[in-house]
Amino acid sequence: MNFEAVERSGTYATKYEDAVLKFDTDDLLPLWVADMDLASPLCVQEALRKRADHPVYGYTGYPEHYYDMIMQWYAREYDWKIKKEWIVPCYGVVPSLNFAIEAFCEKGDGVVVQTPIYPPFVSSLHHRKRKVLDNTLRYRDGRYEIDFEDFESKAKEAKLFLLCSPHNPTGRAWSEAELERLIAICIENEVMIISDEIHADIIYSKTHKSIGCFEKALEKCIVFNAPSKTFNIAGLNTSYAIIPNRRIRRVYRLEQNRSGITNGNPFGIEALMAAYENGGAWLERLRKHLADNIAYVNRFLAEHHLPIKAVKTEATFLVWLDCSEMKLSQERLVDFFVNQAKLGLNDGAGFGRAGEGFMRLNVGTSLKVIEEAMSRLLQAYRKMH
Repeated sequence: MNFEAVERSGTYATKYEDAVLKFDTDDLLPLWVADMDLASPLCVQEALRKRADHPVYGYTGYPEHYYDMIMQWYAREYDWKIKKEWIVPCYGVVPSLNFAIEAFCEKGDGVVVQTPIYPPFVSSLHHRKRKVLDNTLRYRDGRYEIDFEDFESKAKEAKLFLLCSPHNPTGRAWSEAELERLIAICIENEVMIISDEIHADIIYSKTHKSIGCFEKALEKCIVFNAPSKTFNIAGLNTSYAIIPNRRIRRVYRLEQNRSGITNGNPFGIEALMAAYENGGAWLERLRKHLADNIAYVNRFLAEHHLPIKAVKTEATFLVWLDCSEMKLSQERLVDFFVNQAKLGLNDGAGFGRAGEGFMRLNVGTSLKVIEEAMSRLLQAYRKMH
């Protein structure tokens, strides 16, 4: 099965419609927003068509099958047997992060994040006047590692740790040893772990290990996940929390309910159930396709001796490009990609100061589009020299 890029004009797609506003030009190839240009699996399309055939789209609850499919997915994909009562349906992972911050710490409290990081991790803390404790990841020999000494120091003044696992934008899939060490430090310092695991299914050479799989973390964590990245259904606003501890679950529910976001999206519910029940084989093919795209990017950069290196992508469909050898200021680097290469990537500086010198490339599209992107990059670089 070939994965071809789907024409998205006329669908109000953020990646395309907002690109003109973001980049101030309408002639670039947009490879920024973290959704894919690939069709969702047929089982999801069919489930949505069937639901759309019913002419009433009213308030919708969460059926038993919804919980069953999440439990089966976790048992099959992550080898973690979760219980129905642990699952809290949510609207989206980013709103849920905000609810958790509000529920479990006060203004002025410290929260650990690991930059470079998906921007809402930090902006959510700023909006709620929490203290950002930046355990900046160490970049060594083309790979990101956790600075555990610094993490331990930061944990001493923290209430929460916002973990991104797998990590966006660096593409790290944290090892069991790394997670165990993080958990031990958090327990010692009474720090609750809030884990965003939305990219857990897009992992290449190992199996995702959820923070909740570890017995020591079980009663001290919240796991957020969704089928949105995996099956390209982000617009259906359907996610969930897994909260094993009853007290933590109750406090979280109260905060989420306070927001007024309590009803399900009828199409999101159907999509989740269909994807988790019948989307496994499609996902295997998708991983292969994305891995091939990533391999092409790496091969192209090396063969043409470009002063850009792709950080090894262990997970996600986002490639973190190290452009430091170009020796450009961040402003000039962004200008090069946008105005010379005509590529709309994410500015690395948006992920924190540790992201300066980097750009984030979304490879969730066809190989043909990635080939075009690399060709534009090469041509622009040659014109500079």
